[in-house]
Amino acid sequence: MNPGPTSWQVRVVSDRDEVLAAGHLFDSPPRPDLVDDFLARPGHHMLVAYDVDAPVGFVTGIEISHPDKKTEMLVYELGTGESHRRQGVATALLAALHEVAESIGCRGGWVVTEPDNEAALATYTSFGTSRGGRSEATITVTWDV
Repeated sequence: MNPGPTSWQVRVVSDRDEVLAAGHLFDSPPRPDLVDDFLARPGHHMLVAYDVDAPVGFVTGIEISHPDKKTEMLVYELGTGESHRRQGVATALLAALHEVAESIGCRGGWVVTEPDNEAALATYTSFGTSRGGRSEATITVTWDV
């Protein structure tokens, strides 16, 4: 999709092996049965950033719909490998997910994170988002398509 400022690029992933190859970026190793389930579900999106052929970051998005609102994209999880942090990988992943959301007609997107997660908030804010709801435990960040 979008080439990064160096040698990395972001691609939509729909193959189990590609997800498993990016497993080191997840909180826990992905299970093949759960990968298959995620990829088979309509409205579930996974994008991976690659440095040459090595996965260095990922984002998952899920379409959320309601009877009185146009569909939105939930940023379910965003992760960047330690060696590629602070290089724009996460911002490029969000931009690519934004392109996906726009292409399918979403009205915008949102993500929930912890108020003390400064790295995540800096990334979401640099992407041009606005801060929405807030509690002691979470903060919601939104953007328009």
